[in-house]
Amino acid sequence: MENEQNLEETEILTLTDENGVDTDFEYLDCLTYNGKEYLILMPAGDEDTEIVILEIEPVDEENENYLAVEDEDTLNAVYDLFKEKYKGILTFED
Repeated sequence: MENEQNLEETEILTLTDENGVDTDFEYLDCLTYNGKEYLILMPAGDEDTEIVILEIEPVDEENENYLAVEDEDTLNAVYDLFKEKYKGILTFED
């Protein structure tokens, strides 16, 4: 029930890439895998429901960087955790 409430409340994050381009994302979740935290996002207003997974890199107590995950095994493992957590709530295409 708690997960359903979280999914109904859309939180938009605006992230700026290395070229200074801002992009809006819907926050879906934050998961821990192998001692690291990963942000699960979906491009806001995008008809395609592709999920974006970013590694959270703490900078200091108030700031953090979000890094693209290059390792395919890590991406798959974090995505599998996300699917397991939301099975029965969301429908996933493989």
